[in-house]
Amino acid sequence: MLTTPRLLLRPVEPDDVPAHRRLWTDPEVRRHLGGPVPAETVRARERGCVGAPGLLTIVREEDGTVLGSVLVEPGARAGRTEVSYQLLPEHWGHGYAREALAAVAGGAAEGEELVAVTQEANSRSRRLLEALGAVPVERFVEWGQPQVLYRFP
Repeated sequence: MLTTPRLLLRPVEPDDVPAHRRLWTDPEVRRHLGGPVPAETVRARERGCVGAPGLLTIVREEDGTVLGSVLVEPGARAGRTEVSYQLLPEHWGHGYAREALAAVAGGAAEGEELVAVTQEANSRSRRLLEALGAVPVERFVEWGQPQVLYRFP
C-alpha cells in the first residue's frame, strides 16, 4: 500500500471490480492499449483481480472514489520491474497519474530497475513519464504498434 497527499494505492477489493471492468472495456482508456479487452478475458480478470499481487487500485483519499489502477510486475521485462497504469477518463488531467507513478517510483527497492512501456503514439503518457524523469531507452514493435520503453532514474 502506498499513500500520497491525495491518493491511496492499495490492493484491489471486491467493490473495486466494476471500476476495473471499465478500465478494461472503455474504448478511450484502451485506445493505446490494443482496444477493449474481450468479454471472456474480462470475466477471467474479474475473478482474479481481487488481491492480485502487484495490482493496485488508485483511490482518491478525500472521498474514496476509485480513479484507476497501477500494475507493478517484478521481472516482467528481462528482469526489470515494469509499472503500468490506467485512469478512468473522467479523472484525466488532474495530476493523479503523475502522483501515483511518482509514489510507485519512490517506493521502488534500491537497485531495482523500474521501467514503463507506452505506445509511441501515446503522447500524453510519454510526456508524463518524461516529466517524472524517465528516459526512453528502447524502441520496438509489440502488439502491432511502435512502443517506447522508459527507464526511471
